[in-house]
Amino acid sequence: MKKSTTLQAILEQLTRAARALHLTDTDWAARAGIRKETLSRMRGRTSCDLATLQALAEVVGARVTIEDHGGSISAPDARFPARVDRQFEERLVALCASGDLGPAQWQHLGPDFFMAGLAVMVASAPGFDRRALLDLAERLHAGSAKVEVFAEWLERSPVRPSRFLPMLAMQRHAA
Repeated sequence: MKKSTTLQAILEQLTRAARALHLTDTDWAARAGIRKETLSRMRGRTSCDLATLQALAEVVGARVTIEDHGGSISAPDARFPARVDRQFEERLVALCASGDLGPAQWQHLGPDFFMAGLAVMVASAPGFDRRALLDLAERLHAGSAKVEVFAEWLERSPVRPSRFLPMLAMQRHAA
C-alpha cells in the first residue's frame, strides 16, 4: 500500500477480504484473537497497534507492510512461526502422527495460518484422513484448502514437504 494509505482505507480493504470469506466482524475478530469491540473502535481511529492490524490481515490472507524512504520494510509475517528448529519440527511431526485433530492442540503449536497449511499438506499424504484434515485446516484458517492459499503457504513456509513428509511417514511406521 502507498505511504499515504490511512488506517480507514486499510480496514476497508481488509473488511472486503473478510466479507469475501463470508466472515462477520465477530468471526473475523475472534479468529484474529481480538474482541469485536476492538475492531469496531479501530474503525473510528486514525492509528492502532500494528500487531492488531497484522492479526486482522492474517485472517484474510493479507500482509501489512510499512514503506520507508529507501523502500519497503515488511513487518514479520505473523502467519508463520518466527523460527522452526529441529525440536519444533519434531513436535509438529509428533502432533501430525498422533492423529489428534483437535483444533486446540494445533493452535497451541503455531499460528493458525501456518498450522492450517500443515494440515492441508498432511492431508495429501497416504494413510491420513484427508477429509478430516481439510476440515481441521478450514477451522484453523478459512480458505486454507484453496489451491492459491496453499500455494502461498508452500512458497513461504519454513517447513519443506520434501523433508517433513518422509519424517512423518517414519514416525507413523515406527508407532
